[in-house]
Amino acid sequence: MSKKTSRNTKGKIIVAAWKLFYEQGYDDTTVEEIIEESGTSKGSFYHYFTGKDALLSSLSYMFDEKYEELTETLPENMSAFETLLYLNKELFTMVENSISLDLLAKLLSSQLVTKGEKHLLDHNRTYYKLLRKIISKAQEAGEFTQEKSVNDMVKIYALCERALLYDWCLSDGSYSLCRYAEELLPVFLLSFKK
Repeated sequence: MSKKTSRNTKGKIIVAAWKLFYEQGYDDTTVEEIIEESGTSKGSFYHYFTGKDALLSSLSYMFDEKYEELTETLPENMSAFETLLYLNKELFTMVENSISLDLLAKLLSSQLVTKGEKHLLDHNRTYYKLLRKIISKAQEAGEFTQEKSVNDMVKIYALCERALLYDWCLSDGSYSLCRYAEELLPVFLLSFKK
């Protein structure tokens, strides 16, 4: 199986699972329903995932798919500061509109207790690569300070996003995640400016 076919199959399973999780809830979704919705086979499902619980860590895949989609449509005339705020707004809009609060909370809590890979911290993800590219270009152009390394700035940005997501879950989604991020994220990012 080619790498692209493999990724497409895994992606179909993940997208189908998260669609069903959102529509029916995690507990009310079965592996059989995920297989049917994805148009794949039981063998394919178990090739990529040990069970339904293993799909919790795949939310980072959904986030990266969103970032890849956004990368293709980023306006070229935006500053790095504006680009980071735009990416955050688009991601958090997706989170608010298509990922249930309970499911997001399960993912975030699973990352706290897992002994295995912490997918949200995997620096090989599209998310981290894109952030490094944006911040590096901004430093080269003199928009962002060089007093902090690119990796430190990426870490700060990712930390801010995770903090906003955790707080939103802790608050039971009692406020708009997007509006809250629009107010707070620029405050954090001001330390990046030259």
